[in-house]
Amino acid sequence: MRGALTVRAATYGVLGFSLIATGTAAITKAPELSASSSTTNSNLSDPRQAMVAALGAEHPHPSIANEARPFDRLVGTWDCDFTFYLGDGRVLRKKGELRFGWILDGRALQDIWITYPPDSTKERSIGTSVRFFDTNRKLWRVVFVGPEHNYLVNVEGGLEGDRIVLRGIDTDRAQIRWTFTDIKDNSFTWHGEKSRDGGKTWKLEEEHHMRRRA
Repeated sequence: MRGALTVRAATYGVLGFSLIATGTAAITKAPELSASSSTTNSNLSDPRQAMVAALGAEHPHPSIANEARPFDRLVGTWDCDFTFYLGDGRVLRKKGELRFGWILDGRALQDIWITYPPDSTKERSIGTSVRFFDTNRKLWRVVFVGPEHNYLVNVEGGLEGDRIVLRGIDTDRAQIRWTFTDIKDNSFTWHGEKSRDGGKTWKLEEEHHMRRRA
């Protein structure tokens, strides 16, 4: 995501929409988790994983069933080709993956963006968003957190035609627009744009192509 996705490609040297971390990221789903109930798995060998097991959900909650489809179709794991258009004219390309899954009894979605390190001596980059449908305002609200770089951004929006469009304000007060477009069963494209003139003109800063992992 733009403000998130590039906080900042130039700063991170990879997914600008991420924080530095180690290990393997995944959304862990508890066995037989229903959309309307939380789960505690007594068979977990490591009690530190209990929170992660309780977090996951298999399906959207019935209360948002009609509004869930725009993001429900993105649930799963995607292989990613990340492209960043830097301010100095350079183009930065990276490989990575994106994982989408329902959480909080199906009332919210979490995604995890991972950029692979350039070599074994480097750490991966990883960032996460949590999104939920605001039933009062009738739109999706999204927060991205990047603790390593003290970064937090909020965007909101929803379906516009056949695209998902989210808008917000970046930490530099410029407007940002994140768009999921060309959405198919096995692929989609993510655009991150920024406007510094109140939305009159927009500059494409990120373009990421996703392919569903079999």
